[in-house]
Amino acid sequence: MTIIEDGTATGAAGGNATAHHEMLMEEHSAHNYHPLPVVVAHAEGAWVTDVEGRRYLDCLAGYSALNFGHRHPALVAAAHRQLDRVTLTSRAFGSDQIGPFCAELAALVGKQLVLPMNTGAEAVESGLKVARKWGYEVKGVPPGRARIVVADGGFHGRTISIVSFSTDPDARGGFGPFTPGFDIVPYGDPDALSAAITPDTVAVLIEPVQGEAGVVVPPAGYLAAVREICDETGVLFIADEVQSGLGRTGHVLATRGAGTDADVYLLGKALGGGIVPLSAVVADSAVLGVLRPGQHGSTFGGNPLACAVGRAVIELLTDTGPEGMLARAAHLGDVLQGRLAGLVGDGVVAVRGCGLWAGVDVDPRLGSGRDVGEALLRRGVLVKDTHGSTIRLSPPLVITQDEVAFAVDALAGALAELR
Repeated sequence: MTIIEDGTATGAAGGNATAHHEMLMEEHSAHNYHPLPVVVAHAEGAWVTDVEGRRYLDCLAGYSALNFGHRHPALVAAAHRQLDRVTLTSRAFGSDQIGPFCAELAALVGKQLVLPMNTGAEAVESGLKVARKWGYEVKGVPPGRARIVVADGGFHGRTISIVSFSTDPDARGGFGPFTPGFDIVPYGDPDALSAAITPDTVAVLIEPVQGEAGVVVPPAGYLAAVREICDETGVLFIADEVQSGLGRTGHVLATRGAGTDADVYLLGKALGGGIVPLSAVVADSAVLGVLRPGQHGSTFGGNPLACAVGRAVIELLTDTGPEGMLARAAHLGDVLQGRLAGLVGDGVVAVRGCGLWAGVDVDPRLGSGRDVGEALLRRGVLVKDTHGSTIRLSPPLVITQDEVAFAVDALAGALAELR
C-alpha cells in the first residue's frame, strides 16, 4: 500500500508491524471483537495513521465517542491542564471540577440535576435504577413490581440487565439467567407501546435513533407520541442519547431535534471527548432527587479529569455560530445524506440517517457489511458493519465537505469492486 499526495491510502492492507500486533491480540486478548486488519498508532482530526504509516479517514469515530475528532486541541489542552493538578479524588471528597461540570451540563440539556458516571452502559444501568426507585417512591408501584418498556432492536450496552432486554441473539446467547422487569415492543409503533403499559410500568426507554441496529430513524411523530403516552400514563420517558446526542444529528439532543423532550437523558461517548470515559444521567430533581447518599455511586464517576474534559466538550457544543459543531453536523449531514442517496440502486438498497450519521444497506448479492468494510479499508476509509450487509457511517463532526465526498466516492468504488 502507498500513500498518495492527499494522504489517502491505496493497495492491500498488511505488513510486518500489523501482523505482529494482530498476533499479540490473537494470543493474549479475549476474542470479543473482530476488528478490521488495521492497527492505529496515531490520529488527528478525522484521520488515523497505522503502524505501517498508512492514513485512513475515520468514518466510525469511535461509535460517536470521537464526535470532535481525534485529539481536538481544546479537549487535549483541558486534559493536560487537569493532569497537572488532580485526576481523581473519588466521590468521598469534592473537587473543583465536578460542580461546574454538573451545572454546565444541566444548563446545556435544560434539566436540573446531573449524575456523572463513566460508560454509556453505566449511564443506562443508573437510569434503570433511578426509574425503578422513582416508580416506588413517587408513582407508588408496589415493591418489586416495577416494569420498563423497551424497543425491539435497541442497543443500550452489554451488562447482564441490559442484554436481558436485547433482541440480538449474539448479545444474549449464553448469558442467562436474565434480569426480569422489561417489556419489549416494536420500535416506531406507538400503539404497541401504549398497549404494553400497565399500572406497574415506571418508564419507557427508547433510543431516538437506533444506532447499532443500523441508524434506524423512527417514523415522523413517533417520539412525540412516546411523550404523549408517557404523560397520559404517568411514566418516565428515558431517552438513550449515548450515540445520538451531543451533535451527531446536528442537535445537542436528537430527541429535541425531533421536536420533543424526555424526562431523563442518558449521555456518554462524546461527553468524554474521546479522551476519557464519561457519561451522565440528566433529569430534573423530581426524578434524580430520589437518590440519597449511599444508594448509588462510582469510584471514578465524576472524577476531576473527566469533568475537565467534559466541560471543554460542553463549551464546544455551546458555539451556535455557522462554524460551530452543531451547524457543521447539520450542513455536512445534508451533504452526506444526499451523496449516499445517489448510490441507491447502484449497489445500495437503502440509506437511513440524520446529521452526520447514516446506515447503508448494501445489496447482499455483493457481499456482507464486513466485505464492504474491508474494501473501504483498501481505499483508505474506516467504517463498521452491522447486521448482515449494513454499514454505518459516523464521521467526526470536524470532517470537511471534501472528505465527505472522498468517503462516498470510496464507497462507490468499493461497491464496484465487489460486483
